[in-house]
Amino acid sequence: MWAGGTVETLDALRLDDLVTRRETVRDVVFKEGRSGRLCFVTVDHVVSTARGVAIREQQDIVYRDKPGASSVAASTPQRDLPSEYAETLSIVATPTLLFRYSAMTFNGHRFHYDRPYATEVEGYADLVVHGPIQATLLMNQAARLIGHVPRHFMHRGVSALTANQTFRICGRLDGDGRFDGVTLDQTDEVCMRAEGHGGAA
Repeated sequence: MWAGGTVETLDALRLDDLVTRRETVRDVVFKEGRSGRLCFVTVDHVVSTARGVAIREQQDIVYRDKPGASSVAASTPQRDLPSEYAETLSIVATPTLLFRYSAMTFNGHRFHYDRPYATEVEGYADLVVHGPIQATLLMNQAARLIGHVPRHFMHRGVSALTANQTFRICGRLDGDGRFDGVTLDQTDEVCMRAEGHGGAA
């Protein structure tokens, strides 16, 4: 499962750029969690063009041991009211949206498109909405509010977001022009938090 990550944008990708992407597993750590044994994997991605490095990304991924209906630990609700944010965007998390995103990103995890597997084997309430789609929508929100793609963007999964509900992408700027954003499910529980700042690439 996607746990979070950071993105540093150093240069904009341009039409006709020849782009190279290099992926490196930087760290693997095993821990014991409320839902059982966990394996945290940190993966570094470097996207380059002829001009040099354009994007550096760190992805934090967590793998659970022996999924089961009883293995999904209850999360502690963390609520942010939508009225606290300058801008919100509502998205309907349909199974079709999740299936198309899985296809586009070559993501074969069954809990994104196989509801019986997600609910009966993995123990979720419904299909699971991808962490990366939430992060992408939050980064777009940050770019709209800041006026350009933030140089530094950080995001962290807080709670699983499930399908067949309307969720919100919420964002605001603080006094220093730094972006603060969350995704909220239909009960206003925070599913992902994000921060963004820095000059345009």
